[in-house]
Amino acid sequence: MSRIHIILIVGIIFLLQGVPLMGEGVDQLITTLQEQRVMEGRKERDEFFKTHERSPLTFGKKRNFKGLKYYPFDPKYVFSGKIECYIPYAIFNDPKYYATFLTNKGTTKRYIRYGRFHFRLGDKEYVMEMYKSILSDFLFIPFMDKTNGKETYDGGRYIDAEILVGYKMVLDFNMAYNPPCAYNNKLVCVIPPRENMLDIPIRAGGKFLK
Repeated sequence: MSRIHIILIVGIIFLLQGVPLMGEGVDQLITTLQEQRVMEGRKERDEFFKTHERSPLTFGKKRNFKGLKYYPFDPKYVFSGKIECYIPYAIFNDPKYYATFLTNKGTTKRYIRYGRFHFRLGDKEYVMEMYKSILSDFLFIPFMDKTNGKETYDGGRYIDAEILVGYKMVLDFNMAYNPPCAYNNKLVCVIPPRENMLDIPIRAGGKFLK
């Protein structure tokens, strides 16, 4: 097993236990590993857009597709911590935990209101609401920020995140992506809720330049 894999495993263990990582070179290595994860995810998304039958691109657009546009990876947009769960024991059949989103087509879509996550960017603390589909193991985080309509899709962006042991998570805005309706207006996408409308630009993740 390589030194990188050993440190990554140790880093995950410390993260889940809430222990800060210390030591020369360790922070940089963890950052490098997260950047590699982001870059691999972008490569997979580009391949999906180019070749997959469920790609939002039409056949004609697939032929000319050269890859999606992204901001450079920036570690300042990576946050880890514990989710403030609304339903820590996964009782999903109570309607008071449902959230109904409006879509770009005027219809609605329902998600589970899972919890919220606090993070600090610069000198200010922010809160993001976390949602979950009944059929998914991942958190769904739709959000808007000051880049929308200028550098990113005007209808907001999404992040998918894993629920880690102890209801912890990594919120990485470098993983943010534009919804599929940004590339095909025939598709249905949910509009981010008011609670997740950030009053700052998040220059990380996917761009959308027409």
